[in-house]
Amino acid sequence: MRSPSSLKKINVLFVCMGNICRSPTAHGVFQKLVEEQSLQQIIGVDSAGTHSYHTGQQPDFRARSAAAKRGYDLESMRARKIEASDFSTFDYILAMDNENLQDLQAICTENQKSKVQLFLDFAWDPGTTEVPDPYYGKQTGFEIVLDLIENASQGLLDYVREHHSLVTTA
Repeated sequence: MRSPSSLKKINVLFVCMGNICRSPTAHGVFQKLVEEQSLQQIIGVDSAGTHSYHTGQQPDFRARSAAAKRGYDLESMRARKIEASDFSTFDYILAMDNENLQDLQAICTENQKSKVQLFLDFAWDPGTTEVPDPYYGKQTGFEIVLDLIENASQGLLDYVREHHSLVTTA
């Protein structure tokens, strides 16, 4: 296995519709896992939305609150819309649901489609294929989202470590 300092940076982008609930939550959870494994020099993490409804805004208060209770910090994040350049920059572009997956596949080139997939493809037996949008629901929806995201984040990190032959320095 190679150490992180000898590798090209691996970039991961999480995508939902508005970039204020699910994708910033995934960003925060995965970022913390990456840092705990001392892989932040080799794995870059970001999030975006397929729509520009909330560009420049912080994640939804309920998402920030639920994340903070579990030790994740989303405070410095700001919503942004995905850009064409993201399809070249990022190695993994992970949609929270099928609608956003289809939106992403519609705007990327044919040779970039292999980078785009559902985030929960990395989860261990999640019981669903999509991270549900908690925006119009109650606080419990944000807890369910966190459960799914924590599961898939660990699976994703395990996959990236194995697929890219990463060892940790921690």
